[in-house]
Amino acid sequence: MYFVTGTDTDAGKTLISEAMLRGATGSTLGLKPIASGCEQSNDGLRNADAQALMSASSVELDYKQVNPFAFEPAIAPHIAAEQAGVAITCQALNDAIPVDAMMQTDFVLVEGAGGWLLPISHGQTLDQWVAKQQWPVILVVGIKLGCLNHAMLTIKSIETAGLTVAGWVGNQLDPDMEYAPENIAYLKANIKAPCLGVVPYLQRVNAQAASAYIDLSLLD
Repeated sequence: MYFVTGTDTDAGKTLISEAMLRGATGSTLGLKPIASGCEQSNDGLRNADAQALMSASSVELDYKQVNPFAFEPAIAPHIAAEQAGVAITCQALNDAIPVDAMMQTDFVLVEGAGGWLLPISHGQTLDQWVAKQQWPVILVVGIKLGCLNHAMLTIKSIETAGLTVAGWVGNQLDPDMEYAPENIAYLKANIKAPCLGVVPYLQRVNAQAASAYIDLSLLD
């Protein structure tokens, strides 16, 4: 059971999470507890990231179990929740996630929203909830200008919270980034956790293709 966070919004958490689910053995389950930027459907609000995780999971759950906190505006979730009159708290998240299904599944990924220190309500942040669960964390590093600082700050914050960084995955966001190999080499040398892989820039988002670059055997 792992929590997936990113160095920033759009670092590629969903692409990498879906790729890991498709590459894992045994039963798999991906969850997206909080999502903004959802679209109205005949069945209610639906989020593309949550649906991608559902399609990559072998365990089938109702949408509400995968994404219990869904908001239409593509804004910070704590603001969207306040506008909707919904309280996202650590306790509310505990009550919403499908614990029984998670405990019975071989490989579970809980994907965060935004970055590591995402506010979920006034006075509470998502990292506080993860710390209470004591889940090991997989970090998705968006390989672009500034990624070194973002990655090292995020790693430091995760470890300060008393959590383990189980591994990290590089996701090439900028196909024209200068000295990308040198940046990746720095991350490999300075992050103690194993690099599970580096996914090159993909012209089209393709989790199946991305999975070929990720080695889950490096996870403890």
